[in-house]
Amino acid sequence: MRTIALCLLVVAVLPALAQDNTLSPKQQKQGWIRLFNGKDTTGWKGAFTDHFPDHGWSIHDGIIEVLPSDGKESVNGGDIVTRALYSDFELLVDFRLTAGANSGIKYFVDPGQPVPDNPRSALGLEFQVLDDALHPDAKLGRDGNRTIGSLYDLIPAAAGKLVNPIGQWNHARIVSKGSHVEHWLNGKKLLSYERGSQAFKDLVAISKYKDIPGFGLVAAGRILLQDHGNRVAFKNIYLRKL
Repeated sequence: MRTIALCLLVVAVLPALAQDNTLSPKQQKQGWIRLFNGKDTTGWKGAFTDHFPDHGWSIHDGIIEVLPSDGKESVNGGDIVTRALYSDFELLVDFRLTAGANSGIKYFVDPGQPVPDNPRSALGLEFQVLDDALHPDAKLGRDGNRTIGSLYDLIPAAAGKLVNPIGQWNHARIVSKGSHVEHWLNGKKLLSYERGSQAFKDLVAISKYKDIPGFGLVAAGRILLQDHGNRVAFKNIYLRKL
């Protein structure tokens, strides 16, 4: 797979902020927006509904948190997604895991996918959020492609990734420009790929998505925070269009 340097994008990572969920006038001028305002559900809804889930998620102290439900996928509140669609973007998300937790940050979530018969997560490309040490999913898939920071079930995160301990905040960064996509964790690049390339299609063909036509190829999609039945917190969710 072709790896290219997005030098202009690398320097655009937001500096540490004095206050969570806050953008300075300079950052706003650079095009950054808040996807989560730290106070309420504005801009978000359930993945398969027109409203925000009435249970399963909590907003408090400037964080939005999925509540535990025995580790089962989307049986409590279900996934939440942005109401807006995005294509070329840079996305920043701080997340905090609890012991043994599983979740995910998805992008290019197809807005047209039908409501499933059984509870499940909405389909999209996924930045895996996982406690690699305790959750069994880390040992499934191929070559570690279900570990934290990986493109879930497709591409493993690079070796030597920097992961903060359970209970501390980690910083995810996803860059999508044209067909080129990158995953970053705590300032270190984990992987890159070309969405829609033959190499990408070949990976999909041997993944759990193999029977889903056009998986990951929508022109624009929603951003998603996953309910996988474990307590995981998110804050400082920022995006800028590229």
